[in-house]
Amino acid sequence: MELLEFLKPMPVVGILRDIPRGAEEACVNTAVKCGLKAIEVTMNTKDAEVIIAAIKAAAKPHGIAVGAGTVRHGSDLEKAIAAGAEFIVTPNTRNEIIRLSATARIPIIPGALTPTEVQKAYDLGATAVKIFPVNCVGGPEYIKALRGPFRDIPLMACGGVNPENAASYLKAGANLLSFGASIYDPKLMAAGDWATIAERLKKLLASIKG
Repeated sequence: MELLEFLKPMPVVGILRDIPRGAEEACVNTAVKCGLKAIEVTMNTKDAEVIIAAIKAAAKPHGIAVGAGTVRHGSDLEKAIAAGAEFIVTPNTRNEIIRLSATARIPIIPGALTPTEVQKAYDLGATAVKIFPVNCVGGPEYIKALRGPFRDIPLMACGGVNPENAASYLKAGANLLSFGASIYDPKLMAAGDWATIAERLKKLLASIKG
């Protein structure tokens, strides 16, 4: 999959951390209703591999990409690939994970924060580099500062992305956005309140369409 090209029309990835078993179909239905095209299940979610496989099966007819996040160790990567993850996201810059994903031709978006880490991650074969936690180091202004020297490196903003600032991140130069609990609140998912989740998701996606 050419992930960046695929996500150009809607450059957003939803992060599902602690989504419960049995909620996979409701999750996909919500994504379809709102127009979300990429979902990431974190590997520190209970039964992550089973959930990834179930979401992927439900999402396939709708053209939604399903990946694995919080991939920190080689064992996480093996489980994610076995479950059918179509892209990999990490919270940090770890050589082994980036190289193995790139070699396997699976899109990889590693986490980085400093300019040195951004360049290193890209040199190792990153598809894009996740700037995390971007909200702690200046938000959109930090993306804008990085964009000066790193014009050739696709950047994903992650950490505190919400309907109020999403458009600002794109304007500052982010190629992709990702969000988690601000939309996919674990308490709402546990309660099965996908209507509230859909309302929040629609608001965020609408904020970047104009």
